[in-house]
Parts: sequence; structure tokens; C-alpha cells
Amino acid sequence: MELRELHAFVAVVEEGGFSAAARRLHVSQPALSQTVSALERQLRVKLLLRSSTGVRATDAGAALLGEARAVLARHDQALRTMARFTGGGGGVLRIGIPLEFPSRLLNPALAELAEACPDTRVQARHLSTAQQLTALQAGELDLGLPRERPTGQEFDAMLVNQERLGVLLAAQQAAELAGPEGIALDALAGLVWVAFPRSDSPAWYDELTAILRSHGLDVGVQAPEGQRLIAEVKLAAVAAGHAFALAPPDWSHPIPEGVTWSPLVGHPLIRRTWAVWPADSRRQDLGRLIAAFEQPPSE
Repeated sequence: MELRELHAFVAVVEEGGFSAAARRLHVSQPALSQTVSALERQLRVKLLLRSSTGVRATDAGAALLGEARAVLARHDQALRTMARFTGGGGGVLRIGIPLEFPSRLLNPALAELAEACPDTRVQARHLSTAQQLTALQAGELDLGLPRERPTGQEFDAMLVNQERLGVLLAAQQAAELAGPEGIALDALAGLVWVAFPRSDSPAWYDELTAILRSHGLDVGVQAPEGQRLIAEVKLAAVAAGHAFALAPPDWSHPIPEGVTWSPLVGHPLIRRTWAVWPADSRRQDLGRLIAAFEQPPSE
């Protein structure tokens, strides 16, 4: 077995499907499928059960998953250990990325890192703020991009982005509610907020709901824990005409006909993203990446 095959298998199981895993690994879906099929042929055992709703591990696949994670973790640890002697890159840099993080910030930073530290391999994972902070504390991430700044002395943090959130509405509703400067937040009363689970980012959720309530909005029942608020979920709920969702002006997802984005009057909702890393880290490649993110945050 090769490390790339184990990476591919772990990604497919963790993402629950080949499409999401291919995006995570930055490879094509057919290539990823071929890699996993080759691994199954090599081991002479079925690792995945494929269905129209995704994939899940067989008993054999579940057993391999634990072994694969251990092997990959040991490999990454060995690279990090050797990186201490080189003083630069040459290892795996593990990064946590939230949903909806702007590619205009991420891609140039990664490109600058690749040029400065060509031997560093970036391993990026889409994780909620809570998952990132847990992984940082467990030593499973080298850099997180959470929506909250952690407390305590074990981490350093730097503000890397501020986004003025606007509102996604059914186009007809937006036309009725919009004024010359956008839509007033209190005008959304009576609509359901398409919310993310509080467990994803408790401090940001509490800040957001406090502002919504102060404008007379009923935040409703919390979203189920573990339910990812992906773009398709937002747009489907909004298109039905009884809900609103929040999104930045440069939202990267295509907005379908019948749904429109509008600014909020006075910009009452500001979403912040922090770069967070262990305070005792001395990795030069991590320092390069952090420096690439360093810029005056947009207002």
C-alpha cells in the first residue's frame, strides 16, 4: 500500500463520498475512484459500500480506517520531527478551513507558501470552529482558521478577515423589503433564519443570535448538531420563500434564479476569521503562511 492510497481511502470515508473527497484532495473524482478501487483489488477485499446517497465503510474498511489513520499520523510525525533539523519546510502542514472561507485569501497564501517552501505539503480539512480548536489542542492541526479567537496562552492568533454579512432572500421578497441602502435587519421578522448548529462555533453563534434578537427576530430552534450548513441547504430553504440566510457579498457559490443577495442596512453583522496556531511553534513554513495571510482586514 502507498501513502497516497491510504490518504485517498481515509478522505472518501471521512467525507462520505467521492465528490467531496476529490475536492478535499484536489484531484478528479474518476482518478480518486480508480485509486480506491486499485486498493480494494490489491487487498482483495471490499472496503466501501457505494450507494446513491454516498459511501460507507464495510467491516474491513472500518478496520483499515483505523490502521490507515495511525500510519498517516506516524508518517506526519516523522516528517515534523525531521523538519526541526532542517529549520524550514519539508513536512506536512495541517490546516483547518471553515466553510465559505474566501478563495481570494486562501489561494494566494498557499501559492506564496508553495513558492517559499516547495518541500512543504499542505493537508487541508474543512472543519467547524469547534472541530478546529479541538484538533489544535490535540496537536492534530498546525494552523486553524476559526470564527472565534481562543482564550488562554497556548495559542497565538491573528485576525485575517472581516466580512460584512448580507442576506439571501427569495427575489420577490427582497424586492419588497429592499430600500436604497439595502434591507433593514428588523424587516426580516417573521422569516426563519437558516442557522448553523451552535456547537460548530458557540461564541460566534451567541454573538449572532444576540444581534438578531435585538432587532426583533426569532432565531427559532437550533439546527441539529453535526448538520453542515452547506450552500445547497441555504439556497433551497431560501428559495421556498419562508426563510433567510446570511452570506458575504463575495459568496463564491452560484446564486440560482429566484434568489438574490442584498446588503444589510448599517452592516450590523460582521463575521471574523482568525489564524490560530500553537504559541510554541517554530516552523518556518508555518510562519511563511501566516505572513502571507497578514494584511489589513477589509471593513
